[in-house]
Amino acid sequence: MSGHDFIAGIPLVLGGNVFGWTSKGDEAFAVLDAFYEAGGRMIDTADVYSAWIPGHKGGESETVLGEWLTSRGVRADMRIHTKTGMLGGAELYEPARVLQSLNASLERLQSDTIDLYYAHKDYPDLEIGAIVEAFDGAVRSGKVKALGASNFDAARLGAALDHASATGAEPFTALQNEYNLVARKAYGPDLQKLCTERGIAMLPFFGLASGYLTGKYRTEEDFAKSMRGGRAKELSGGNGPQVLAVMDEVAAETGASLSAIALAWLVRQPGIPAPIASARTVEQLRELLEFTQLELSEDQIARLTASSG
Repeated sequence: MSGHDFIAGIPLVLGGNVFGWTSKGDEAFAVLDAFYEAGGRMIDTADVYSAWIPGHKGGESETVLGEWLTSRGVRADMRIHTKTGMLGGAELYEPARVLQSLNASLERLQSDTIDLYYAHKDYPDLEIGAIVEAFDGAVRSGKVKALGASNFDAARLGAALDHASATGAEPFTALQNEYNLVARKAYGPDLQKLCTERGIAMLPFFGLASGYLTGKYRTEEDFAKSMRGGRAKELSGGNGPQVLAVMDEVAAETGASLSAIALAWLVRQPGIPAPIASARTVEQLRELLEFTQLELSEDQIARLTASSG
């Protein structure tokens, strides 16, 4: 795949972690329909979603997406991003296991190809060349168009790019790490420099810190109200309240929601063409989409950045 053809439509990758978990059936399809109608063309999922729920084994999200893609007849319009590497250990990156996982994802997604296929985590004990070669095999199978790395640091991603360049293997052209206004370590200066210099598209996950940056979690009572509250509290970090305070100021100045402000800040950061964010309901999705119409000033960007430093 030439360039970043896994990027299309409005600059938002819809997170699929909620599908088959907190968003199911008609509610999930309504979110997906609304995303498509708004010009959304990128959806991110993984074979491990949502194995953390009792009774689930992983693949639930991909199954919902496959049913939606087929029922709506829109597969050709969409860029489907999925991942493997967390439903086990390092053995998942053996070449045959990568292909096995890929075929299982394709079956659930009811698709012949994946637009962007990620190594969902790094296994530092593995030679980086072994990971590159295993995922190169996925591309050579004809079933994957582009490759991404998730939860890799600068040293390992750089080594992977160098190995691919030296051997002619398919390189990683996307990175998916955690990054948002309250969690900036996993896409620090070294990774930003690497991604911008090597043309790697950074598509950050937890763009809203599991809902914390929507502003709906401000007290212990708020955290206790929802299934995601505990995760939002964990992700809020020590600087969460001060970040929300500046976001509240920017919201008063712009009239924008906190969700829109958080995502608008993300796409102004080096190497980030689009954030990943999920929506359980159509109302939540509409709030997310506000950011595509929001232009933050340089002063506002600077204040937000300083608040999270």
